[in-house]
Amino acid sequence: MSVAFRRESDDEHKEPEYELPIPVGANLVTPRGLRLLGEEVARLEAAVAAEGNEEARKKLQRQLRYFNTRKATAEVQAPAEDDVVGIGSRVHYALNGAERAVTIVGHDEADPAAGRIAFAAPLGRALMGAEAGDMVEFQGREDAIEILAAAADPEVMA
Repeated sequence: MSVAFRRESDDEHKEPEYELPIPVGANLVTPRGLRLLGEEVARLEAAVAAEGNEEARKKLQRQLRYFNTRKATAEVQAPAEDDVVGIGSRVHYALNGAERAVTIVGHDEADPAAGRIAFAAPLGRALMGAEAGDMVEFQGREDAIEILAAAADPEVMA
């Protein structure tokens, strides 16, 4: 019989499941970030134990492996000096004449809608290490951002 006419199982056409990608570089986190990683590991462990569907359990176990790795490799950062931007800093800056504020955090706790951006995001990279009064290059402009103030954010550093 020709191969063209044989019935193949649906499993033969499924895409392989790969592990969730781990961001490149150090896993720098705030104390809040480490706490959130621990909470997510605990939540996923409980969900895996309670899940009866094998396929759903595999997806949860995949997420659990990711968060266990992130928790194990987390490097909690000490607060930066006042007026110096670092992980855990609340930064007030001016961009295109508009004043804005963000908190620099680790990858897994980033939430741009809540004003928390990852240190590896383009804006985060531009701000890291800058001091109050500095003009920072961003998007190809030498003086795109003016750092107004930077201080440890008590919400993420507690």
